Amino acid sequence: MSDFEALSPAMLRAGCRDGSFDGPTSGHAPGFVQANMVILPSDYADEFQAFCEKNPQPCPILEVLSVGNFQSEYIAPQADVRTDLPRYRVFRDGVAVEDPTDVREIWRDDFVTFLLGCSFVAEAALLEAKLLLPHIAETGFVPMYRTTVPCNSAGRFEGMMVVSMRPFTPEEAERAAEITKHYPMAHGAPIHIGDPEALGISDLLKPEFGQPVTMAEGQVPVFWACGVTPQEAILNAKPPIAITHAPGHMFVADITSESTRI
Repeated sequence: MSDFEALSPAMLRAGCRDGSFDGPTSGHAPGFVQANMVILPSDYADEFQAFCEKNPQPCPILEVLSVGNFQSEYIAPQADVRTDLPRYRVFRDGVAVEDPTDVREIWRDDFVTFLLGCSFVAEAALLEAKLLLPHIAETGFVPMYRTTVPCNSAGRFEGMMVVSMRPFTPEEAERAAEITKHYPMAHGAPIHIGDPEALGISDLLKPEFGQPVTMAEGQVPVFWACGVTPQEAILNAKPPIAITHAPGHMFVADITSESTRI
């Protein structure tokens, strides 16, 4: 996968489209925004947008496409959300049924696409500050965990927050928190540092999504809100069909991470 690291977002999306790239996107196209994605039938869209607005830390909205539109207009003009992600997750009646690399065959004219902020947006800033991210070197998958932290519900959408974890020393954790608080589209500052049980996480070696990472002696887990949270809400809302990114397989946009910094 290293051949893709230096590619532009457009070239990386082309690799998704022609099937030559179907892996996790962490560490690829550094410096550019990566987005979580949720596609829903239009009669679920207003409630889902309200869910995002009530839970801006795990679900920051970057762009909402108009009904039936499958091309981004703002964060990656002309990019096709049906083909330009490395892998998708398809839900039917709230159950994940497949992880295809292309969803053109199941596209519907009543779909509404939401592109949501992702913690990968801030990873380039962390790396620039010499804060190492072991998941990039080890597996390409950041570990993600279900928590017992409830989201604010909106209509049929409700559920617990999902978090991603990166290990740092206590001093590094403070620096990471200071850096990421300036990136609200990357979920902002950590929601918790230290004890995973405070979030209802019993075993760091068994993430529900992604892969575990090595924690060195003296490091503590640092948890950020995660864009997989909407997938948990979809399980509860049970729309007849929904499409998201497969965890870790993001939509790589053309806007820079720095453009989202505040």
